[in-house]
Amino acid sequence: MPQTKPILVWIRRDLRLTDHAALSKAAGMGRPVIPVFIRDHTVDALGAAPKWRLGLGLAVYADRLAAMGSALVLRAGPAREVLERLLDETGADTVYWQRAYDPDSVERDTAVKDALRARGVEAQSFAGHLLFEPWTVETRQGGYYKVYSPYWRAVQHRGVARSLSAPAELSAPHTWPTSERLDDWQLGAQMRRGAAVAAPYQQVGEQAAQDRLASFARDAIADYRDGRNMVATDGCSMLSENLSLGEISPAQCWHAGRRAMQAGKDGAEPWVKELVWRDFAWHLLWHTPHIADRSWRAGWQTFPWNEDERTAEVIAWKRGRTGIPFVDAALREMYVTGRMHNRARMIVASYLTKHLMCHWKIGMDWFEQCLTDWDPASNALGWQWSAGSGPDASPYFRVFNPITQREKFDPDGAYVTRWIAEGQTDPPGTALGYFQAIPKRWAMTPQDAYPDPVVTAEAGRKAALDAYQNRDF
Repeated sequence: MPQTKPILVWIRRDLRLTDHAALSKAAGMGRPVIPVFIRDHTVDALGAAPKWRLGLGLAVYADRLAAMGSALVLRAGPAREVLERLLDETGADTVYWQRAYDPDSVERDTAVKDALRARGVEAQSFAGHLLFEPWTVETRQGGYYKVYSPYWRAVQHRGVARSLSAPAELSAPHTWPTSERLDDWQLGAQMRRGAAVAAPYQQVGEQAAQDRLASFARDAIADYRDGRNMVATDGCSMLSENLSLGEISPAQCWHAGRRAMQAGKDGAEPWVKELVWRDFAWHLLWHTPHIADRSWRAGWQTFPWNEDERTAEVIAWKRGRTGIPFVDAALREMYVTGRMHNRARMIVASYLTKHLMCHWKIGMDWFEQCLTDWDPASNALGWQWSAGSGPDASPYFRVFNPITQREKFDPDGAYVTRWIAEGQTDPPGTALGYFQAIPKRWAMTPQDAYPDPVVTAEAGRKAALDAYQNRDF
């Protein structure tokens, strides 16, 4: 007799139908498929903005499944317990999922797989949200890569499998298990009034991600080499938002970039290298998980950074009131849109860790609360790279000058004008949106005087270089 027991597909940060190995394998078995998303401790631990954005993505993904006659079952609780209850309720004897690579998820998934197999369940995981799984890229000596450039050279000519087509259909079970209501989860509660401000800037779901990729590959990738640094223009793909939740796969992006390279578009290779930089971040998190919570370079673990978030300098930085327009504009862009231009991220991070001499974890944790494209590996690597404490860092003694950086990458002041209202007679809606998004207790208004610098570019550079003197890094 044909096998009719359902297959559970455990959906995580892979909210798409196309190029989804676990879903494709389940669909090809000719058996009922039950997609399930579990709100466990890894979801509850998310910051305000990424948790809210996850809720938006889940809503769109559930609608996409419903349109093809399927459904997304929502359950809350420890993953092992939820899956075992669903196995009992549905009679399923198979669970598929796509791998995650952060330490918490690896520990959870290993325990789940062992427990399911112990009860005779087929538990199978598939390659997840990377181009190259971390253990598949090794140096000639058999170790991991600590520097990006040789990592890039090691993978740039590797083959990446063609994207899997979306399943034509997903067979439904005779009876669907009960599902919790997404609205009851209140994933956006911590965003409070900021959610309404940031919502128009989100492009949610697989179709939006595909449209974004197509538009970028057609119109902007050729100029990406220079355009990616101009903060007031649309020179970037903006796909980090979608990649963070798996609404598009990195393989789909890789192949689009390769096609553009073959077409002679000059900016295509730098963009593909950014995709590989994302993989490199996960490569490091896998091999050196301490990158997420302490300085990667041992010599920096005793560096006397300020770690007190209650200082006036840190508060001014968080509120976009440092008196340095480039820094403040970038932070305000993040509060209004949920994202920040990558060039601006480097300046914001450098100012906090070098001019203000504050610990990079303060900034990393703040970004985790505020970014809708939050990615744990990229966030950790980016902050440690900027601070000088991480792998493949710029020289630790290089201190970005936020004044000259603005002159170079926002020469006509369009970016600053877009995001800072103070001092403008008729500020744009983007700048005003900041005051609608921030907590009321901050008691800020567009009529406030713009502050003097907390620390000037010159004084901050001198303080940083003085602090670096006579230290063994």
